[in-house]
Amino acid sequence: MPSNKYLRLTAAVTGGLALTAGLTACGGSSDAADSKGAEKVVTVYSADGLKSDKGDGWYDKVFAAFTKKTGIEVKYVEGGSGEMVQRAVREKSNTQADVLITLPPFIQQADGKGLLQTYKPQGSDQVKGGDKAADGKWTSVVNNYFGFVHNKKELPEAPKTWEELLDGRFKGKLQYSTPGVAGDGTAVLVKAMHDFGGKEPAMEYLKKLQANNVGPSSSTSKLAPKTDKGELLVANGDVQMNFAQSKSMPNLGIWFPAKDGAKPTSFALPYAAGLVDKAPHTENGKKLLDYLLSEDAQKLVSEVGGGFPARSDVKPTDANAVELTKLMTGVEIFEPDWADIDKNLTGYVDAWKSATGS
Repeated sequence: MPSNKYLRLTAAVTGGLALTAGLTACGGSSDAADSKGAEKVVTVYSADGLKSDKGDGWYDKVFAAFTKKTGIEVKYVEGGSGEMVQRAVREKSNTQADVLITLPPFIQQADGKGLLQTYKPQGSDQVKGGDKAADGKWTSVVNNYFGFVHNKKELPEAPKTWEELLDGRFKGKLQYSTPGVAGDGTAVLVKAMHDFGGKEPAMEYLKKLQANNVGPSSSTSKLAPKTDKGELLVANGDVQMNFAQSKSMPNLGIWFPAKDGAKPTSFALPYAAGLVDKAPHTENGKKLLDYLLSEDAQKLVSEVGGGFPARSDVKPTDANAVELTKLMTGVEIFEPDWADIDKNLTGYVDAWKSATGS
């Protein structure tokens, strides 16, 4: 996993929100008494992608195992990365979440807003320096990369370049989630500015692409089912989420756009977790973070979750891990200039809105 030097970012974001009922306790003895009471519960606010509607996702398996081991019930709230941060901000005077898990740049935003407290989970010493905060405010629990999807039935060969997407055959058949709202949508801007060499050429391209774009979407995860069904030919996403979705969506293929004449590129978009400041169940939150980085949980990241372990000492060899390694072969991984994004993200989103008329 390449190292990334994430810096704190600030951006106004909105997004959809879904509340999922907490997993019920599966029995087992527990020493789960919390410093603020003996309630055996922990509340997680998370970006979507790691939980399955069918109950067979990484969160489903790991939360159930955690509850069985500790007796601590996991209550789960899911939405866009930005919405999770905004909700936690609104609740600062009456904190509800114990653990916050989002994609960058929103975990850095959460830190910048004072939402996180220092805690270095057991096993975090095996997470590479660029994939965690030096002060222990957050650490990656599942590694991931930005990508696109295509419908393999209607479009057997994935496009190779950004320029191909301007073709008329993609009119009304292409969609990407909204920058400044969705984490993966914001990543579209980051990648386009890298691939085209700056803000102006990227916005010039995205202005042209708008002729084919279906329109805004606050949720990236909703685009994959549309692509699988053929409603869309191409959409944005990320490797972990789309790889997991492809197990039940046979027409879903993952690809990485390149600028004409260049290599396909991507960059890291890990699921990063932090302990919420003034969490109502701080000790239970610490135990869950420890478990998410345990060897048992990390070994399931590829096999169950379709992602990449955050711990460098966990090297899975399951079929998914082999397939994921093959998928990333030949893709050039770059490190965004987070200092520049920190300073100019709001301006970039405004420029995108102006260019696309969004």
